[in-house]
Amino acid sequence: MDGKTRANIKPGMVVNIVLKKDQRTGILTEGVVKELLTSAPFHHRGIKVRLQDGQIGRVQEILEEDD
Repeated sequence: MDGKTRANIKPGMVVNIVLKKDQRTGILTEGVVKELLTSAPFHHRGIKVRLQDGQIGRVQEILEEDD
């Protein structure tokens, strides 16, 4: 599942994000979503989230859903 639709992402999910500093290289960072920062229902580059470790980036893919 991709990270462009806000409804697909919830706190507690494991995701890959691209950090601002890694946007040119496309390096992904894995982490657990703490909060959603994008209020729009859709964003073409990915929904912006804060991970539990404090890093902020745009979701590129959802790895594991929190059941």
